Amino acid sequence: MQPLTFDSHDLGQTEEFLSRAYARMRIEADVDSPRTKISRQVMGAVSVDRVRLEFGMSYDVHPLGKVCLCLVESGHIAQQVAGCEEEVLGPGDVVSLAPPDRPYSGEVRDSAYTIVMFGDALLQEVAGARPGRRPEPVRLLGHRPVSAAAGRHLQRTIAYLRDDVLADPGLAGEPLVVSTAGQLLAASVLTALPSNAAAEATGTDRRDAHPRTLRRALDYIEENAGTPIGVDDIATAARVTPRALQYAFRRHLDTTPLGYLRQARLARAHAELEAGDPAATTVAVIAARWGFFHPGRFALAYKAAYGRPPGGTLRSSAGPVSLPGQQRKETFARRADRARPQGQE
Repeated sequence: MQPLTFDSHDLGQTEEFLSRAYARMRIEADVDSPRTKISRQVMGAVSVDRVRLEFGMSYDVHPLGKVCLCLVESGHIAQQVAGCEEEVLGPGDVVSLAPPDRPYSGEVRDSAYTIVMFGDALLQEVAGARPGRRPEPVRLLGHRPVSAAAGRHLQRTIAYLRDDVLADPGLAGEPLVVSTAGQLLAASVLTALPSNAAAEATGTDRRDAHPRTLRRALDYIEENAGTPIGVDDIATAARVTPRALQYAFRRHLDTTPLGYLRQARLARAHAELEAGDPAATTVAVIAARWGFFHPGRFALAYKAAYGRPPGGTLRSSAGPVSLPGQQRKETFARRADRARPQGQE
């Protein structure tokens, strides 16, 4: 989708645009010719807006129906969610602006900020919460980060998506980049903001976290590493709950399902680099195809796994190589067998 831009001095036009872009709202300005500048970029289920209001604007907004994050860059926002006390957000603050099902109001004072919105389904996917699959859907229990470090991590994630991924149309058009970036954002939100997603595994989940579950999950990941899959898809294939799946990977392999998926995709990228023609492709193209949209981080992960930079592999490529992932999957399966409790099938 092409970036959307809005630049107007007309309050009526601004109110109409904001109502279409967010939720129905009423606004007022403290000047006669209020300038509003908004640029929106969309990647999959995620939208990222850069907003600049060159005036003081009061607003009254209906429920958004989405998760809405706000990162303040300059100025101040006085915000009040229905039933709560007003609070003031300043430069560097990152918050969940309002619960999806509650209205809010406030005042923006000559401010620049970034708004990130996505549907609640993305949180459920990353947490492995779907109707009938866990006692209750995952919910955010607070709007401010649980710690300063968590807040900084969420800020970096938002800036990374806005300034690196969405700034490159080639990256933003890769299906695995879209999927991985959305998962990264949702995981960062669940890590940074209070939620009910950290509940302990139940006794049934622990019983289901056996090596057969792990083998089914590994098979599914290896066969579908090139498609946009998440925890819920893997759990369905393994025939267990997402929580049992997470517990199985932690118990037997000391990793997560998405961590293993990342390793599987890294192995696919490695195979392409070994077989690639340096005159016809680049490291960045191959990395993006497998969901690695940050060249520096890809290079670090690749070197840690294979002992050399990805560019060195591509430059010395020698044609087709063996199927990636099979040796790794067999190694993990052997580790799961060794870790299996006595008497466990």
